Amino acid sequence: MPELNVVTRDGAQQTITASANASVMEAIRDSGLDELLALCGGCCSCATCHVYVDPSFAATLPPVTEDESDLLDGSPHRGDYSRLSCQLMMTDELSGLTVTIAPED
Repeated sequence: MPELNVVTRDGAQQTITASANASVMEAIRDSGLDELLALCGGCCSCATCHVYVDPSFAATLPPVTEDESDLLDGSPHRGDYSRLSCQLMMTDELSGLTVTIAPED
């Protein structure tokens, strides 16, 4: 099972295991971390699962879709490595990915 490193808003890091083909959002939610609201449940209709991805993994991720970009544009915390965790599917190739939970809007 792929491993995912999650940095919380207070800077604490936790490594969790994720089911292959589960979204990063699902992996974080299922691990019991409650900082990631994910209000829409992964439908790409809010931005409450906003994370920053480790730049070293950015090129291995699928490109940001127009819908994802539009939602991220609504956040004053958007950065170069901002993604919606519901749009990132865990794979064995992404094992070791580090994401940092973005500040709450």
